[in-house]
Amino acid sequence: MKNSLIWFCRISVGLLFIFSGLIKANDPLGFSYKLEEYFEVFHITFLNGLALSFAVLLCALEMILGFALLIGVRAKQVAWGLLLIIIFFAFLTFYSAFFKVVQTCGCFGDAIPLTPWQSFSKDLVLLLLIVVLFKNKKNIMPLFSFKIGERLLIAAVMLSVGFGLYTYNFSPIIDFLPYKIGANISDEMKTPPGAMPDEFELTYNLKNKKTGETKTMSDKEYLKTGIWKDNNWAVIGNPESKLVKKGFSPKIADLAIQDAQRNDYTQELLANPFYSLVIVAYDLKKTDEGAINRLNALATNLTQNFNIRTVLLTSNSATDAVAFGKKFHLISEIFYADGVPLKSMVRANPGIILLKNGTIVNKWHYHTVPDYDHLVKKYFQHQ
Repeated sequence: MKNSLIWFCRISVGLLFIFSGLIKANDPLGFSYKLEEYFEVFHITFLNGLALSFAVLLCALEMILGFALLIGVRAKQVAWGLLLIIIFFAFLTFYSAFFKVVQTCGCFGDAIPLTPWQSFSKDLVLLLLIVVLFKNKKNIMPLFSFKIGERLLIAAVMLSVGFGLYTYNFSPIIDFLPYKIGANISDEMKTPPGAMPDEFELTYNLKNKKTGETKTMSDKEYLKTGIWKDNNWAVIGNPESKLVKKGFSPKIADLAIQDAQRNDYTQELLANPFYSLVIVAYDLKKTDEGAINRLNALATNLTQNFNIRTVLLTSNSATDAVAFGKKFHLISEIFYADGVPLKSMVRANPGIILLKNGTIVNKWHYHTVPDYDHLVKKYFQHQ
């Protein structure tokens, strides 16, 4: 019975840690953005420069601990590692939920978005299972000899770290973001007819002028009881609005593309029936300059030979963007959007999107963008 419980905990925790680490390692840059949110909450933004390194290593650590637990190698160290990391995660998710500071924890990346309370509940269950393993760490038997176990562990370390580095440099293996290949941005921004909106509840704080008694009631109670007719009761302060039921939310709700004069070009760019090459550089100060030079040469050739519209999309100020354009002699038009949607478009700085009729035909990390001849042969030769 005891061995069965240990094996149940061992398999459950091991597989969940591997899955959690693998999902986040599929998109380490996205996970680093989430870490930066936590850094901001705890006022340690000086660590932002290390967010990506932390993201890759933390994802790898989850996978390594999960794998090591399954094969039973270094049971004592693994049990301690699992206990410390789950206590750390539980603290973060509780803090996020209680103080409402980070609305999605990023536990399973963008693949399975969880609310902070859902994440905290999941961590409590994991904590319980890990405590069982921690108390019985001497009974976690290895599946292989010491030598084979150590070799498998080394291989797991190399693969776990290597996977995160690969996806960072060559884009996620699976794209869970709304701007994935084949998505029509205009359609993803729409709310279908009849879709339920968010449902809010107003809360009134009331005080009796004669007795000094106070009450708190919802807007429905306020109207139903008819207390509003009683002149002895007065509303104190402004009513508080609370979301009670989440309605339909379009996958893309925050995209607004503007020029330097704040004129909106979102629909104009998305409605273009011809190909547009969009270079997404959410932060020009951090963008790869060598990639910008290569992409500018590519944009120049495509514009001259096929009249392809090329656009640089950034969240920087117009002053910085214009100076950047002059420095690199950019041929592309420059437009502006908030950094949040730009980070979701392509997990690269810069990233490249091939757009037609608002549909993402393809997109690339700057390390994987095809050369001019390949693009022409595949997309522009017969347009």
